[in-house]
Amino acid sequence: MAVADVLAVQVAEIDAQVVQIDEANIPGHPEDADWAIPAINRVLDAIHGQKAVHLCFGNYGGQVIQQGTWQRLIDFMNHLHADHLVLEMARRDPTELNLLRELDPRIGIGVGVIDIKTTVVETRDEVARRVEHAERTLGEGRVHYVHPDCGFWMLKRSVADRKMQALVQGRNKYLGL
Repeated sequence: MAVADVLAVQVAEIDAQVVQIDEANIPGHPEDADWAIPAINRVLDAIHGQKAVHLCFGNYGGQVIQQGTWQRLIDFMNHLHADHLVLEMARRDPTELNLLRELDPRIGIGVGVIDIKTTVVETRDEVARRVEHAERTLGEGRVHYVHPDCGFWMLKRSVADRKMQALVQGRNKYLGL
């Protein structure tokens, strides 16, 4: 909680529309949720703008770092004081989207539609299909954001740029733009 207090002071000074915090441990260790929830919420409660939490199963050189499932994290996610969650889904089993129906409706869902653990660049059609599948599975209006699974830091800039272009083009195709 001491670390949470320090972070809360820091995020309280941020003037941004959205502040995202990353939680890198709980996806692989949901047994730690009971002590993590109050600490994370202390930080989230200090944010003045929209509050986002990013959860993924890690990436190091294209390798998944943590094992686990979204099913084991639903209760944890429902206890967060977040406005939306930024979730890794492009690399996950597509049937896991069904589990996210159990998320509290007050929490917006951000769905990863770009796999950052591979250098293969998605097509706009693949991205549009992933968005459509998420919207159909979760229900109209539940998907608030589409994004990459995580950051592009392990990819060459040229690959990351093409993946970002595919994200925008696929989202636009899904929206009919």
